[in-house]
Amino acid sequence: MKYIDEFRKKGPAKGILKKIHEISTRPVNIMEICGTHTHTISRYGIRYALPETVRLISGPGCPVCVTSAGDINRIIEFSKSEKDVIIATFGDMMTVPGTDSSFQEEKARGGDIRVVYSPLNALGMASENPGKEVVLVAVGFETTAPTVAATIVKAEEEGLENFSVLALHKLTPPAMRALMDSGEIEVNGFICPGHVTTIIGAGSYSFLAEEYNSPAVVAGFEPFDALHGIYMLVKQLEEGKSDIEIQYKRVVTWEGNRLAQRIMGEVFEECATSWRGIGEIPMSGLRIKKDFARFDAEERFEFKEGLDREPEGCACGSVLKGLIKPDECSLFADPCTPESPVGPCMVSNEGTCAAYYKYGRLHTI
Repeated sequence: MKYIDEFRKKGPAKGILKKIHEISTRPVNIMEICGTHTHTISRYGIRYALPETVRLISGPGCPVCVTSAGDINRIIEFSKSEKDVIIATFGDMMTVPGTDSSFQEEKARGGDIRVVYSPLNALGMASENPGKEVVLVAVGFETTAPTVAATIVKAEEEGLENFSVLALHKLTPPAMRALMDSGEIEVNGFICPGHVTTIIGAGSYSFLAEEYNSPAVVAGFEPFDALHGIYMLVKQLEEGKSDIEIQYKRVVTWEGNRLAQRIMGEVFEECATSWRGIGEIPMSGLRIKKDFARFDAEERFEFKEGLDREPEGCACGSVLKGLIKPDECSLFADPCTPESPVGPCMVSNEGTCAAYYKYGRLHTI
């Protein structure tokens, strides 16, 4: 298939891998900031095919995983107290553990929690259930925020009065800044997320080069894309450069999607929000503007503050910051598995722990 098969061929992938081995002379830490990249790197054995000088670190690239335990817990408590409310959420969220329960467990106990495949599904749910309130739990990075914003605009156009959104969106660049400022880990360069950057544009990462002297490359998600992005970063680092480059040119531009940015700006404004494992990061979340307050679940309902505590023994916070690898957590693989996850990094299809568990040390390049 055009634009897929040619980026999975072994010949070109081995060729670019050879170039990485040829030019890499000094130790560097490269962080991928997208869960899909983490899974590509794990699935194709890229991490173990690279020279010892190139270390890949998985960052907070899974939106489900970075949703704080406090937010999960307060939604669970809300579902128990509000019996006339349908909670709509995406499938990955169902099994994310809170401190003592999960959405799936509460649904089994009788809570009206339903899976949707797009925000518009929740809108249809509200139309079909006029006697109930429908609250969409909206998680995701900049990739999903425009569709949620468009859904809110459509709800206004349709005059729906029983639909609202609990906005838990996260913004990627502020988290990258927080990691650089933390001093907990040394990152020499970033592989930036392709889907997110389709929306916000590669120019959004200029601060990395300007303030931190750190290069970044926006890469696609096929094995050749990932290797090519790593090559571009290693080349920059060897040459002492700190540019923002686009490897994923077939999709990503410098400016991003202006229409998506416009509708996000119409409905949302930036705010501080809490990230699992990192804590509160200024201007890293999106809240609904006052003009659309009637669709803001925070305004329409009382959400009690949730206990912000990880399940006992869970090291997801450290994994999300790249401080440890998943298999360095004492719970990894026993008892924490995708079938019985203790922490969110093992739940989501984009979770780092799930990638390590599923693919292990594969050598397919």
